[in-house]
Amino acid sequence: MSELRIKDGVAVVTGAASGIGAGLVRQALKLGMRVVAADVQADKLAALAAGLGDKVLPVTCDVTSPQSLAALAERAWSAFGGVDLLFNNAGIMNTGFIWEIDAQRWQRSLEVNVLGVVNGLRAFVPRLLKDGRRAHIVNTASVGGFLASPLMAPYSATKFAVVGLTESLRGELEMLGADIGVSLLAPGPVHSSIFDRPYGDDPSPAAQQFVATMRGMLDAHGLSPEAFAERVFAGIGQNQFWLIPQPETLDAALKQKCEDILARRNPVLPKF
Repeated sequence: MSELRIKDGVAVVTGAASGIGAGLVRQALKLGMRVVAADVQADKLAALAAGLGDKVLPVTCDVTSPQSLAALAERAWSAFGGVDLLFNNAGIMNTGFIWEIDAQRWQRSLEVNVLGVVNGLRAFVPRLLKDGRRAHIVNTASVGGFLASPLMAPYSATKFAVVGLTESLRGELEMLGADIGVSLLAPGPVHSSIFDRPYGDDPSPAAQQFVATMRGMLDAHGLSPEAFAERVFAGIGQNQFWLIPQPETLDAALKQKCEDILARRNPVLPKF
């Protein structure tokens, strides 16, 4: 593969208005990139872009809509002439017992966390292939895409799906001999708003306790979005597929899980 252009290159970030997405935007700017920052929350997106200068193009975008992603790609190419780095980063959290999470919240999780990535790939990959220049795609999954947890099944299931989707993407682009790198990003705890009321209007006591526990973990062990983004870009620079910026949150538990699978031992999940 040829060298990925970072300085003076163009990055597109979905889910850019807060948390990990906002950190990626700021780090890309710090490295000299121009950035198309996309989010469905127009007010938060405008607040992020204010004061960041003319190298940021804020675009209101709903990743659940193929038409909205196609329009985002069109804006990126019209404004900057191409894209070097695509972050399919938008995601949501829904918590609770599987059978108590209503159909609408299940559907929303699938539409944002899985089809949001698919829609991004369908909008951008054909253009990237046509351009033929070096590019890189990063799909955001989670440590939770390898390690399931009670009370967050929609998140675990959708992030597991993103892992498989991203492995398939890498294989397909290799089949074509495309000059497009691929990374699977699996964050651990990062300071964000993802646990702000992720349990609907009538949460069970178990869901409320789970969210309180997860917020406590974020407060105690979470990285800032900016520190996290520095690690992400370092991994991209090394063309890492498995982009695991916080290996301490995954490696030992994943090793134990793999050993348990091979030994046909029943899974041991965290208790809350």
